[in-house]
Amino acid sequence: MINIKKIFSVILLTFLLNNEVDAVIKDSLFATVGNKAITHSDIIEEIKLILILTNKGFSEDERELLEQTAIKSVIRRKIKLIEIQKYNFSDFNKKDLDLELNIRATNLGLNINELKMIFETNEINIEKVVDNIKVELLWNGLIFNLYKDRLSINKSEIEEQLKLTQDKDEIQEYLISEIIIKPTSTEKIESEINEIKKKIEIDGFENVARNLSISETASQGGDLGWVNENMISEEFKSEITSTSLGNISKPIILTQGVLIFKVRDTRKLKKFKNLEDAKNHLVNAEKTKILKMYSLTHYDKLKRSTPIKYHYYDE
Repeated sequence: MINIKKIFSVILLTFLLNNEVDAVIKDSLFATVGNKAITHSDIIEEIKLILILTNKGFSEDERELLEQTAIKSVIRRKIKLIEIQKYNFSDFNKKDLDLELNIRATNLGLNINELKMIFETNEINIEKVVDNIKVELLWNGLIFNLYKDRLSINKSEIEEQLKLTQDKDEIQEYLISEIIIKPTSTEKIESEINEIKKKIEIDGFENVARNLSISETASQGGDLGWVNENMISEEFKSEITSTSLGNISKPIILTQGVLIFKVRDTRKLKKFKNLEDAKNHLVNAEKTKILKMYSLTHYDKLKRSTPIKYHYYDE
């Protein structure tokens, strides 16, 4: 169970941060992303959200990293929103929205009402969190809509995975995080990987994920949550299973970048009783993996083509 007092300690810190910044900038324009404006108060609010949802206290030593993470997160959301509005896409499942809200509360050991109270005390309307979740759900729906015809699933590979687990009474699950860094040339890739490893040693995996990862999980410190062994492709599984708890995997070279996992914990669950349910579970997991790849590449193309202009206030 989370320490409620620890969460409420964020209040004083963010209040002081607000006063300090407000005294100088008075909520001036921070940046424009395409036709979307970002104010300094948007960044402050994002910092509050990050601190609360990750159960972190504000640290002066990590102020710069926290600000960079918040800026990156707000810009990513604005770029996605522009694309969603371009296609006039508005289809999402209300149940998914409720589920995501509950996940955020559960991750903090709270119920929805307690989560709302914390946001209200920090002068953040829960609707802000709801709107952020809606953007992600709409983005995921849009990506599916754009790329659904390219979702080619290898059924024979799925069958092989099922055969491997049929004789098991239990299924292994892994609590993992990820960092995906941008692709680079063959000549530079080794030095890039070594640099990332050094940063992880000094700053910690979660901080590096927030600051440098191009994955959708960056704002959550790379957190992928609990992942069923049946949902992990063979190329990833061999690296994950050979990585000891608390350590990072060997780098995996992908077309969309370099992937590094951190294995945080493991547990065993009872396997599916119904073979067809297990098969559907694997098919859906494979679709999710493919859609994630399309999401990354689609967003990267948008980011490169979307004008971002930063505005500076007079000191």
